[in-house]
Order: sequence, then C-alpha cells, then structure tokens
Amino acid sequence: MDYLTSLRVFKAVADAGSFVAAAGTLRFSRAAVTKHVNHLEDRLGTRLLQRTTRRVALTEAGARFHERCTHVLADLEEAERDATQVNVEPRGTLRVNLPYAFGTAHVAPLLAEFHRTCPSLRLELWLNDRFVDLIEEGFDLAIRISEALPPSSLIARKLASCRFVVCGAPSYFAQHGEPRAPDELRTQACLGYALSSPLDHDWNFVCPESRRHVVRVDGMLRSNSVDLLRAATVAGAGLAVLPTFVVGEDLKAGRLKAVLTEYALPEYGAFAVYPSRKHLSAKVKAFVEFLGAKYGPAPYWDEWLRALPPPTKDACVNDPETPARRSRLEGLSHAT
Repeated sequence: MDYLTSLRVFKAVADAGSFVAAAGTLRFSRAAVTKHVNHLEDRLGTRLLQRTTRRVALTEAGARFHERCTHVLADLEEAERDATQVNVEPRGTLRVNLPYAFGTAHVAPLLAEFHRTCPSLRLELWLNDRFVDLIEEGFDLAIRISEALPPSSLIARKLASCRFVVCGAPSYFAQHGEPRAPDELRTQACLGYALSSPLDHDWNFVCPESRRHVVRVDGMLRSNSVDLLRAATVAGAGLAVLPTFVVGEDLKAGRLKAVLTEYALPEYGAFAVYPSRKHLSAKVKAFVEFLGAKYGPAPYWDEWLRALPPPTKDACVNDPETPARRSRLEGLSHAT
C-alpha cells in the first residue's frame, strides 16, 4: 500500500479519535481506513492505536509517531505548495545564458522593469557567445543569436529578427566613396567577424530579383567581438557587416551609414531556448514573454529602417556582375 497515504490516514484517525470520522473526512470506506492503519502498524512492528468499542486512543509509541508524522506531513504540504507556486508565480532563481553584445545592450537595460513585474524572482545572468549545454551547465534558459538553430530536443521561441547591414562611418565614405553594388566591396577595407564564415571573408547578398552574390572581402582587421568591430567602424577603420541590434543607435544618430540596403543579407533571429515546454516554470515563461513583448517582429533597434525607400529591381541592373548590367553596357557600346 502507499506509505504516504497510510501516514495521512493514521493522522486523520488520531486527530478525530475515530475510524468512522476519519473515513468521512478522507472520503474512504471504514474498511480502507482500517486497512491502512493495520498496514502501517505491521510495517512499524508496533501498535499505534488502542481500539475499543467506544473510542480510539494513541499508544505511547503512537503518540510519538503522531508528533513526528504531523511535522513530516506539514513539511510535505509546504513543499508541494512551493513546487506548485513555481509554476504559477515567478519566484526562486532564474539562470540565463546570454550573448555579450545582445545581453549588454538589450537585456540589461530592461532588468529593472522586469524586476518590478516579478519582485520574488532573482536573476543570474551569464554572458558568453558559445552555445552552452543548458542541462549540463544548469541554465534554465539561453538567448541565442542564430540564422538557424541545430535540431535538438530543446524548445526554441523566436523573440525578434536580427538583421545585418553593411555600414561605415561618414569619414570613411568621404575618403573612399560608397559602394553601389556588392562587387565593389572587393576594393574596400572590410572588417571581418572571426566567428561566422558568412560574415567573415565571404559576404553573401541577395538582390531584389533573388539573384545571389557572394563577395570575397579583405581588410586589416578581424575580431570575434562585434562591439570591437562597431567601435573600429565608427572610427572610420573600414566597412563591416554588423547586426542592427548593435549599430541601430549609430545608424539613427548618423555615426554610421548603411550601404547596399537594397541587397538582403542573411537574417538571423534572437531565440529563447529552454529544455522543455511541458511543465514550463513560471519564471522562464515570465522572462520569455516579457522579452518577446519588448522586442516583437519590428524591434526598436530597427527604427532607422523605416526611413529607407523600399527595394527596387534596379539594384540588380546596377550590379556589374549581373547579365542585365552586362547586356545594358553592351548595348551602349554598340550604340557608340
């Protein structure tokens, strides 16, 4: 028989002083109540209750056991309430792994507001750019910036789109001019991100006609830090492909200018990744929903995009790599 149920039945009988009263409280049959108490006494090898036709009383051993049993069941009920509240009220400690740049720029400034909504929750935020093992390293949640997450048993929810742009400082363009087509980047000083090949030596573009362009670029600097590349780009060291969540304010303020905006670069996403959707704790759910509401499909760091004209198919015509461009040039040469 279930030992925990037997403990609860014994306590009910001892508190009520009656098998019949305990059966009514527990909604058990009198026979089931008797069976549980007998099972408990057999397990312990001692009599816990003295039964007479008129009353039920605790033995000396039963009185000691009843006292301990009362504390154990009270602690268990408190533990059950605590476990249930974890799934109802955000509380406890939430351990989150974040990328350096995104965590610093777009999570840290929101923490005070989040704490006001969840005052019983403590946060432990760990910053690094590697993909951590959530289970092995004890994280409840990770935010990952990725074009596509690898297949796994983890649950991923997209919080926001993460766009990339080719950008440079006005001082750089004043000296070197602005590229009008991806192929012109071959002669520009291009700064490379050392952790991701699409953003490293080979920059990938898609024009409005869906034609792909892969350009091999070179420059005097490569780094695994987007913050360092941003600072170097603002200082006029060259052009870089950078996420708009890093340079959105610079683009809005004019410290940087985006070029080749009619060509699409690979689009990434900011994903919340957690171990399981089943029995999702309130603390994880609250944090994910809070960030998702703050970012959304058109995140605030992309406000500068609204001032750009919509792409036109003329961009492909202006690219010397395209057949359309070559055909137009050949026509002009024959005319002359």
